[in-house]
Amino acid sequence: MQRRKTRVIKIGELGIGGDNPIRVQSMTNTPTRDTEKTLQQIGMLAKAGCELVRVAVPDMESALSLPDIKKGSPVPVVADIHFDHRLALKSLEAGVDGLRLNPGNIGGPDRVVRVVQEAGKRAVPIRIGVNSGSVEKILLEKFGGPTPRAMVESATGHIRILEEQGFNLIKISLKSSSVPNTIEAYRLMADMCDYPLHIGITEAGTPLRGAAKSGVGLGILLHMGLGDTLRVSLTAEPIQEMTVAWEILRSLGLRHRGPQIISCPTCARTEIDLPALAQAVEDRLRQVEKVFTVAVMGCVVNGPGEAREADIGLAGGRDCGIIFMKGQVVRKVRGNELIPEFMAELDRYLRLT
Repeated sequence: MQRRKTRVIKIGELGIGGDNPIRVQSMTNTPTRDTEKTLQQIGMLAKAGCELVRVAVPDMESALSLPDIKKGSPVPVVADIHFDHRLALKSLEAGVDGLRLNPGNIGGPDRVVRVVQEAGKRAVPIRIGVNSGSVEKILLEKFGGPTPRAMVESATGHIRILEEQGFNLIKISLKSSSVPNTIEAYRLMADMCDYPLHIGITEAGTPLRGAAKSGVGLGILLHMGLGDTLRVSLTAEPIQEMTVAWEILRSLGLRHRGPQIISCPTCARTEIDLPALAQAVEDRLRQVEKVFTVAVMGCVVNGPGEAREADIGLAGGRDCGIIFMKGQVVRKVRGNELIPEFMAELDRYLRLT
């Protein structure tokens, strides 16, 4: 796949677009006015692989917390603004690294111009974020609903406002809960400009359904070469978004972080609690950033062969299991010792590599 070439912007010290890696981001769900809780969540997200975090700024009390949040955050901070341009100005004054706003809902052209001019003085990028649920009424009537073309026209109208002020530190997102509509909107937008794209499926759903929709939608977009930053939106704690996001990137060979865990589906040969074993391994390795491959297989018949390229693995049977590396058996263990023995072997592997 060939990635679309875009212009480069910087959010804080983080390069976005061009040849920079596809960045993984998320959004806090703590009250932004609660600085301590927000920073705690940002820290957890950063440890899980979040490279850029967005915080909602719904009121002035939240905006007043931003200087301390910006100071304590290990990753760049983007302020999410709606309806009140004063919140955007206060966020810029607080030193945020980026703004996410919809110029159509913050109070008219004069107020938009004030925000854009202030962002330009500080070289702070603005993400034009269009969701299918926020398309202007006139465009809904023109296109018969929040269609991909309606979303793109909404975005281009907002971009024009910024460009008329000589501002081009722009990133664009066009999100829908419909996977086909999202893909088509980004495809159309990509043909019209070279601004970096932030991709995502909005309101994707609960962890399983949301991961499925995001995997399909983001996977297709990334395979098309589209996307410079991404967020997996789940109705769950934000940290769960990180696992899905990194696995999507890993599955396409675009970026790698942490171990890849290979586990087989269960079948009639499976005589151990394979789901529990695989989950225990995944939990043990959740905070590990080192890149390697772990195989957790359900029987000793095909285990080593199916996971021949794994750096380390386990194949379990009724009364025994085998631990192997690079497809070669290194030792056998008793069935009731599978998990503790393999965890010990994993610990040794991590210390030695």
